[in-house]
Amino acid sequence: MGGGEGRGDVAAIQERYGTRAQVSESFGEVTVDVESTDWIDLLESARSGGYEFFDWLTAVDDPPDGFFVVAHVFDLGSRGHLLLRTRVPRADPRLPSAVGVFRGADWHERETFEMFGVIFEGHPNLVPLLLPDGFEGFPLRKDFVLAARVAKAWPGAKEPGESDHGSPGRRKTLPPGVPADWGRDG
Repeated sequence: MGGGEGRGDVAAIQERYGTRAQVSESFGEVTVDVESTDWIDLLESARSGGYEFFDWLTAVDDPPDGFFVVAHVFDLGSRGHLLLRTRVPRADPRLPSAVGVFRGADWHERETFEMFGVIFEGHPNLVPLLLPDGFEGFPLRKDFVLAARVAKAWPGAKEPGESDHGSPGRRKTLPPGVPADWGRDG
C-alpha cells in the first residue's frame, strides 16, 4: 500500500471479516482472501473504504481443485492498492457478478468467462468477447491442449533433430501442454 494511509481500511476489512478473511502482505501489496460467499460484500467494503478505482479482474487456474478469481482495486487518495481474491471450484466455477459494484468489471468478467469458464451469475451480458464463433474450450486453463504446437514445428529449435532440416535426429519430444498421444504417427 502506498504511503500507509490506507492501512486503516485494511484493518477495518480484517475487523469486519475476522477469521473469514485472510489478509497478507507481499512485496508491499496487500491481498485479502475470502470465501466466494463473501466476494460481493468484500468488493463493496473495499469500495466504501475508498478503493473506488477498479483496475482489473481475472482468474488463475490452480489445479486440481479450482480457480482463484482476483480483482485489483486502487484508492486514488492514498495511492493504496488492494488485491482481492476468492476461490471457486473447478467442478462448478460460479461467482456473483461484480458489475453491480464496479461497472468496469463487465469486460473483465466476460473475458474471464471466455478464457477460464468461470460463470459470473447476474452479469448483464455474459457472452464471448475475444474468440471466434464456435471455439471450444477455455484457452487459459492449464489443461487446455496447445494443438498448434503439434501442428507446426517450434520456431526456436536449436538442438539436433528438433527442426525439419534433416540434421541428425534423436527422440522427438512434444512441447509442454501437449498430451503424449498427440501428433504421433502409427
